[in-house]
Amino acid sequence: MLSFVVKRVLSAVPVLFMVAVIVFMVLRLSPGDPAVMIAGPNATSEQLADLRESMGLNRPLLEQLVIWLGDIGRGDFGTSLVSGKPVTELVMDRLWPTLALSTTTIILAVAVALPLGVIAAWQQGKWLDRLVMAGSVVGFSVPVFIIGYVMILIFARKLGWFPVQGYKPIADGFGEFASRLVLPSIALSFPYIALIARIVRTNVIEVMGEDYIRTARAKGQTERGVMTEHALRNAAVPIVTIIGVSIAMLISGVVVTESVFNIPGLGRLVLEAVLARDYTVIQAVILLFSTIYVFINLSVDLLYGLFDPRIRY
Repeated sequence: MLSFVVKRVLSAVPVLFMVAVIVFMVLRLSPGDPAVMIAGPNATSEQLADLRESMGLNRPLLEQLVIWLGDIGRGDFGTSLVSGKPVTELVMDRLWPTLALSTTTIILAVAVALPLGVIAAWQQGKWLDRLVMAGSVVGFSVPVFIIGYVMILIFARKLGWFPVQGYKPIADGFGEFASRLVLPSIALSFPYIALIARIVRTNVIEVMGEDYIRTARAKGQTERGVMTEHALRNAAVPIVTIIGVSIAMLISGVVVTESVFNIPGLGRLVLEAVLARDYTVIQAVILLFSTIYVFINLSVDLLYGLFDPRIRY
């Protein structure tokens, strides 16, 4: 197991290197000039040239890439081309809102989807199963931003149960912190509840037809015991896989949700950086997301052996 972990961690290094190179080249070769966006349309050619030189944009691409990779190796992600602040400081300031939103979303999604999927499998073909599957279709079909706006209209504007938008750190009080995460977490969790519930249902139904399930029933074990001790445990590998995929997919959903609910997280930071063509910020955030994605894949692989002892590395 230790050798497997070491191999996977080492294999992530070239992956992250290729991601860094691709992101750097795509951003540099895409149309637009950040110097023009910073200086404004009325800037003279001399002012633009001086600005490009101060930002290092007048150097050859390969030289810019080598300098940037060397800085990353020292833990220096540079400074924002727009605000002039260190990129690390900007990312850390925006990290905690995104982390709070992502954590509450995936906990809510798993807590709701697992029992829904099990109930749908247990009641296969009955009205409860059809209701869960119909709800999952709706969860897949309706965009997150529409769900968010509808929830704001009903629960924030009409009923006044929750704040409309914004974010408060937990240091300002748990109540303020939690109340501003309820609506965005629920809105963002809809597609993941639908996805996880369908996978749970499919795999539990498949497992329930195995011989060892019939043997457990023949020995007099209760349906709850059969479901928890045999069916769910043997269906755990694909379920863990889809939960890991859902966590990775949160990256795209966070961008939209943070914009709808005005949460100052990494999603908003990426959007602002893209609009301003702030290369250094975009590169740093994408590398962070890529690292998280690799770590999630590694964690899922390790969990396989925990849920299924037949898997050995």
